[in-house]
Amino acid sequence: MSFVYPWVLLGIPLVLWLLRRRRDRTSLAVPSIQLWSSQSPGKARYLWLPIALRRLSIILLIISIARPQAGSTYNMEVTEGIAIQMLVDVSSSMDMNTKNMAGKNSSRMEIAKQLVEQFIAGNGADLKGRPNDLIGLITFARYADTRSPLTFGHDALLQIVRQLDIQERPNEDGTAYGDALAIAAARLRDPAALKYGGEAFETDDIKSRVIILLTDGENNSGAHLPIESAGLAKEWGCRIYAISMGDTSSNLDSEGIPGSLSAAEKVLEHISIETGGIFRQASDFESLLSVYSEIDRLERSEISTRSFNRVAEWFWLPISIALISLLIALTLEATWLRVVP
Repeated sequence: MSFVYPWVLLGIPLVLWLLRRRRDRTSLAVPSIQLWSSQSPGKARYLWLPIALRRLSIILLIISIARPQAGSTYNMEVTEGIAIQMLVDVSSSMDMNTKNMAGKNSSRMEIAKQLVEQFIAGNGADLKGRPNDLIGLITFARYADTRSPLTFGHDALLQIVRQLDIQERPNEDGTAYGDALAIAAARLRDPAALKYGGEAFETDDIKSRVIILLTDGENNSGAHLPIESAGLAKEWGCRIYAISMGDTSSNLDSEGIPGSLSAAEKVLEHISIETGGIFRQASDFESLLSVYSEIDRLERSEISTRSFNRVAEWFWLPISIALISLLIALTLEATWLRVVP
């Protein structure tokens, strides 16, 4: 409890001293009270009560003028989140084998699923997880499909990731990441799509919009060219992080050092640079883990703590008690404790 004007409280002893000095005597002077010594004082014993109530009301009014306040401080964590669209290639070429975490052969699809899952949930080491970010999932072969809208429900999203399969229908096989990029950019641009639990996230609530594209081939299907989709992403403030999971052995020189990029990888590099992202190559579990770890470090949510002071005005309480006390005093003096001069 504190007071806005604490110096006003110094008037309390001064007022009490003045009231004591100007107290009027309403009784009659008599030579002796022996004649009434055997009589009961009756209501006279309560005559002090209205006086005390009047003085109490004056003291409370002075306290209310000093403006008592009760303040409290609380901290609130404010998260500037990131909206991320994960794009995963599910074309038939993702069924090719490469080295997994144990150094054994595993399909590119299985390794991609493991790394996407670890990127979302974390693995306790290289990847910390993305609990504060909106994440959506889009897969593509000949056609792009939204598997999960942008959501904070990562448990359900992880279940969807674990159930991803290679597209086995020949008439639906292909690589249309241009369409997938266009859909992802549109999802990230539209604030109405950034909803979870009925709550809309406006533009200022999202720190950055990110598209993580994982593919192992060139765009050969769909209605949108990658350059065209990248232009939309750039216009709508989306960064593209492109990962080529193709066979990089053909790009190595005689000393085993990566050489020139293939035509498909040059396109991926171009759309990444144009949108402010990065392009990386990955051929197995370790290299893909390294790429996702790099992206994880580059795109982190900012969590800040803000302190707020809540101040509650309590002047109404002493004023209320003062008015009630004065009302009781006036009522007693006009009825039960009325004094006739």
